[in-house]
Amino acid sequence: MIPFNRPPFIGTEKEYINQAIDNHKICGDGEFSKKCHTWLENRTGVSKALLVTSGSTALDMAAILSEIGPGDEVILPSYTFVSTANAFVLRGASLVFVDIRPDTQNIDEKLIEEAITEKTKVIAPVHYAGVGCEMDTIMDIAKQHGLIVVEDAAQGVISTYKGKALGSIGDYGCYSFHETKNYSMGEGGALMIREEKNVDKAEIIREKGTDRSRFLKGMIDKYTWVDMGSSYLPSDINAAYLYAQLEEADMINANRRASWDVYYEMLTPLAETGRIELPVVPEECVHNSHMFYIKTADLDERTALAAFLKENGIGSAFHYVPLHSAPAGKKFGRFHGEDRYTTNTFERLLRLPMYYGLGTDNVEFVCEKVKEFYR
Repeated sequence: MIPFNRPPFIGTEKEYINQAIDNHKICGDGEFSKKCHTWLENRTGVSKALLVTSGSTALDMAAILSEIGPGDEVILPSYTFVSTANAFVLRGASLVFVDIRPDTQNIDEKLIEEAITEKTKVIAPVHYAGVGCEMDTIMDIAKQHGLIVVEDAAQGVISTYKGKALGSIGDYGCYSFHETKNYSMGEGGALMIREEKNVDKAEIIREKGTDRSRFLKGMIDKYTWVDMGSSYLPSDINAAYLYAQLEEADMINANRRASWDVYYEMLTPLAETGRIELPVVPEECVHNSHMFYIKTADLDERTALAAFLKENGIGSAFHYVPLHSAPAGKKFGRFHGEDRYTTNTFERLLRLPMYYGLGTDNVEFVCEKVKEFYR
């Protein structure tokens, strides 16, 4: 059996977890949390990185920091995970979905401006498969209209757009370190804060609405409740697991990229005959090989291919029932413009196995089975 996903494991995770236990500091913001923060800040150039309990809570914090409230509108793609939407719905906002590009599956930047109203407060681009959105255009639109940009970069750790790390370009960036991601802590994420002026408020929200972070830095002699917040700190045990992988991030990335390249090379002949479509990575983007997917002719073909792969011991997965067609999407939002590609992509896209340590032999086997199906 070749599973669809296998959580990354380097080998030093157990050693670091034991160190966290021996330090008698297994709650949040211990030694390994701080090491992860430093690594993320150095790698991306943001003013502050804060580990949180999930990519979802990173988005929740970004929504609070953006001061989202009832009556506000947020522009986002419908082709995304529910967490992108929930963060803003929980604050009372209405969702405005726009269509995606047919090449990258990212939000179509050319459709954003016409969806803006006097109620719009945030643009939330999602970097699908770790391939960057057209961020220059999005940032220009946001600047022109006085909007906040919250990057959902859950899949985009160490990916770049024009040399800039995904998650570091907008006002806030949100990473996920779920077990399905390139780098994992089981459950976890990070909030990336571009500007120093927003760090204090973020630390207060993350520390249950208290100024405890300032107290621990020796800036005040006691801490107290000063604003709204919650407990967003992950255990240092989880951070220890993650840090082992961050230390080897480039090695993990190279391993995944090797698998991605074999997929692309072996399946290109099928794409050239028009039987399938392969991922597109714009020239200005460097991706992290988060996933490899193909697009089939239609839903029936995708269903048949997935069943054929399963019969041959290969796991695969489709992605994202479009949010605007879901019950909650209809309740909390609306689709602006025409749905030309969102639903079409959902029906045709199939993700193939992709994880650290997958190996060339397994990739070749998957490709041969895909070719066999089309023969």
